[in-house]
Amino acid sequence: MTDTRATPPLPPLAAPGQAGLVSIIAPCRNERAHIDAFCDCALAQRLPDGWQMELLVADGASDDGTHARLVERAAADARLRVLDNPGRIVSTGLNACLTRARGQVIVRMDIHTQFAPDYVAECIAALERSGADNVGGPWVARGQGAWGRAIAAAFQSRWVVGGARSRDVDFEGEVDTVYLGCWPRATLARVGGFDETLVRNQDDEHNLRIRLAGGRVWQSARIRSGYQPRGSPRQLFGQQLQYGYWRPFVLRKHRQAGSVRQLVPMVFIAACAVCVVLAPAFHLGLVALLGLYAAYLLTASVLAARQARELGLAWRLPLVIAAYHLGYGLGGWRGLWDIWRGRVAPAAVTRLTR
Repeated sequence: MTDTRATPPLPPLAAPGQAGLVSIIAPCRNERAHIDAFCDCALAQRLPDGWQMELLVADGASDDGTHARLVERAAADARLRVLDNPGRIVSTGLNACLTRARGQVIVRMDIHTQFAPDYVAECIAALERSGADNVGGPWVARGQGAWGRAIAAAFQSRWVVGGARSRDVDFEGEVDTVYLGCWPRATLARVGGFDETLVRNQDDEHNLRIRLAGGRVWQSARIRSGYQPRGSPRQLFGQQLQYGYWRPFVLRKHRQAGSVRQLVPMVFIAACAVCVVLAPAFHLGLVALLGLYAAYLLTASVLAARQARELGLAWRLPLVIAAYHLGYGLGGWRGLWDIWRGRVAPAAVTRLTR
């Protein structure tokens, strides 16, 4: 297994950057159905007086027509530049953009997110107001279809995600991590780019690295966007399996987790496994543990549905919440197991689901 403790150095970013220029960066792969809407949204951003933008999109060897469409749009708008991302994962795509970014401020965007017209302007304002090293808005999920809305309801519920401030739409202040991000160029020159050995969790690891270096990560409720989550419990489980798998690699690199709540699903899986291994002596313990979790699922489902103001979703939410927790917990233990054995990560957790 590749040692994730050695973060690949980012090629020089020490130059001060062009004053009054913001670089918007986004990795993508096989996004032909969404790329036009994203480019329209990004290029229509209303910037503060005196500011200009460049949009850098790193394409990870798309084979669905995404690259050709990006080239067409770049020919029609000089603000858009298309870069190659032969690594095909998010972290290599972000670094490809960072090495070519010329802006004084760098803003990350996502292809599957809708951004308010003043998103970039509010990011710049938050940097100036807070003096932080990274700023962003709350992570707000807006699902499509019944299952997508149920996944979004669980995503926003404190009873599911452990009170993560990044999901609190009203919170303004310091956080441990933030959705996407906006950095002064000096921050990236100091702490480096994204760890290319991480297929997932590269953003959490980067924010942890900023905080360990004495920097601050800031969330502003004025920075508004809406993320499109997965559309089914099966897709959600696969996504969380990947996120959970890469968490131990971050833990090994920094000898600490980004936050304690990220370890709770692994603890639950471990408790269930101990009860099974020690059965029948602990069979009552397993029954009690599963009973408590079932009661939690029902309660959390009703609370999440009420918060989303869609009580009709309540019957779908137990499966959704279990997919969140079990996928993440099982993925975490698989990651630890592979680290211990020195194995190469399996395709299921290195292949991007989108």
